[in-house]
This record gives sequence, C-alpha cells and structure tokens, in this order.
Amino acid sequence: MSDIIVETRHVSKLYGIRREDAMRMLRKGATKEEVLKETGVTTALYDISLQIPRGKIFVIIGLSGSGKSTMIRCFNRLHRPTSGTILFDGVDLMKLSKQELREFRRRKVAMVFQSFGLMNHRNVLGNVAYGLEVSGMARGEREQRAREAIELVSLKGWEEAMIDSLSGGMRQRVGLARALANDPEVLLMDEPFSALDPLVRKDMQFELLSIQRRLGKTVIFITHDIDEAFRLGDMVAIMRDGRLIQVDTPEGMSTKPANDYVRRFIDSADKSKVLTVRNIMITPVSLIKPDDGIDHALRVMRSNAISSVYVVDNQMKLTGILTLLDAVRAKRDNIELSKIILKDIAKTSIDASVEEIMPLAVESPYPLTVVDEEQRLLGIVTKASVLSSLL
Repeated sequence: MSDIIVETRHVSKLYGIRREDAMRMLRKGATKEEVLKETGVTTALYDISLQIPRGKIFVIIGLSGSGKSTMIRCFNRLHRPTSGTILFDGVDLMKLSKQELREFRRRKVAMVFQSFGLMNHRNVLGNVAYGLEVSGMARGEREQRAREAIELVSLKGWEEAMIDSLSGGMRQRVGLARALANDPEVLLMDEPFSALDPLVRKDMQFELLSIQRRLGKTVIFITHDIDEAFRLGDMVAIMRDGRLIQVDTPEGMSTKPANDYVRRFIDSADKSKVLTVRNIMITPVSLIKPDDGIDHALRVMRSNAISSVYVVDNQMKLTGILTLLDAVRAKRDNIELSKIILKDIAKTSIDASVEEIMPLAVESPYPLTVVDEEQRLLGIVTKASVLSSLL
C-alpha cells in the first residue's frame, strides 16, 4: 500500500467558452485577471500537482477565490477538472463509470460542509444513519454504526434530540459523525468550523485531532485561517489565484516560506504553536564529565564566560548541571563534584512546541535541557531563544 492516497497531476479547472485560449495564456504566464479580461474565462485551478499522504491531516489554505474549495470538490468528482489527472490509491478518478463513481463516493470518501447539511425533520440518530440507509444497510446494523459514530464525537445521549434543538458546535459534531459512520478512507472538510464561535471552534479542532489520531483517517481540510491550518495540519498547502504556491509542514513553512506572499500570509500566525524546540535550541558549549575535577569545571566556565556547565557521560547522557556558586563552594570546602551536581533540572524533547515549553522556560532558573529518549543531551533552550522565536 502506497504512503500516498491522493495525487493530482497538472490539474486545471477553467470556466468559460474560450478555455483553450485561456490555457495558452496561462502557460505563457498570464495572471488570472489577465485571462479573465482577455477571454472571459475564470481560472479556478491551474496546473495543480500535489501528493496527499495516507493517514494524515492535509490542510489547503487560501483566501477567497484561491481555488481551495474547487480543489476539494475535484477529489470526489463533484467538479470534473478541465485537464489533468486525479489518482485515488492509484485509480484514475476521471476514468470511473457512473456506477463506479457512486460506489467511490459511498465507500471511499465522505464530506463535511460548513453549512452542516443536516435534515431538521430527523433526529441526531436519523441524520447520522442517513448515508448508511441510502446505501441499503439494514436498520439494526446502520443504527448500531450510527451510535458508535455519535459516541465517537462525544454526543452519546443525544441520539433522540432534534437538530433544531442543538447548538452550532453540536450540529457540526452530528455532521462529522454522519461522515465517520460510513467509515471512509478520506474525510473531506470544506471550512467546517468557520461558522462557529472561537471557543467552540477550538473545541472542534481538538475533537477532530483526537478522532483522527485515534482512527488514522486521511483528512483533507479547507480553511482560510492560518492558525487553524497550522494547528491541525501535518502538511499545509497554500493556494493563490488558482495556483499552488507552497506545500510543506507548518514548521517548514514558518521557517522557510517560499516567497513574500507566503511570508506575509503566515506573519499573523501564532508561531509558538508551530515552531518546535528543534528550531530554537542551541548547542551547549560548556560540557564536563562526572569524573572531571572542580578546577577543570571552573576553567570551562571562565573560558566561556558563563556561570554553569552541563555534566554528561561518555555517551553524552545528561547527568545534571554544575553552577559557578556550587563549584566555588566545593573548591573551598573540598567537596567532590559528584555531590554538588544538580540533577533535578527541567528537560524537554526536541519535538515539543514552543507553546508547550514556554511555562517551563519561564519558571526554570537554568536553560531547558533538550534530551532524547536515552537522555542524551541534544541542546539547550534559553529564555532569550524562546522570546526571539516569537518575534
């Protein structure tokens, strides 16, 4: 089984009569506005090639008119591309018959809309089970599947409630449960949380992350909110005027934006949620071994103009920190180095986010030590490096 579940190859979607003329202009570098003015053709997508990894959340972000919603509708053939290829597990969606397309939509993909798309004359259970009912599943089985999906989105006990009695967040949970009840391989989500208030929206983002990590579903998520994209996405694609600008991890996009447009786009993002310790840690220059003497420790501190050293063994496993004051006291009172090493020190992992370590960095009297699973020292994080990462 390939690690790539969805792939697009040079996909374009044009609306209008003079599409061939428009395509020639686009190949020569004409903008969306120039093509529209000259030919009357609207460029929804142009030359989109990307790969979506299996079992991840892939976020497509862009402003209104960027093509992101058109793109997601191509993935289930609600829109048919003007040109190009879309592969689902290696199968060309453009070559599916009507019956094969119906089965594909019924079994392989499910979509969650911003407008919920629920039926007010049905209760929660009836809405969630609707897709299974249409597919011909027996009532007992479909209601059991629906109840499992309802519990998954934390709505157990609300099965008999009518839709108009639910809050916006609860309605979106019903929409998500309805999609999950079909057990699709890919979940398509077109700005599903944009109509929710900020607190409910954060709750739903957390809910989606929890469910995705538990089930390992592939999620293709559309948004115009950079913080939402970076909070949810394992990979993020930025689109502009129907073109794909950059695809990267949130961390990679923050540290290496492809151009000024991407840089401006992400300037408003909360970088503490995106950057990790890997991006901000520095290499400690002052290291000693547990069997080194006090005089050596003092020389290392003096030569580096610092007031502490990190104690590591021959495999770089962290033993602790020795401070200047303790070293001076030990030399004066003839105390062994091993007895004055501070071992209860703050540690973090290389993949922790800056947001996660900020409270620890503020409270710790010493730089945070970055260690791996074997407690080997990888680097340190100072208060200054935390602050500078947010600027």
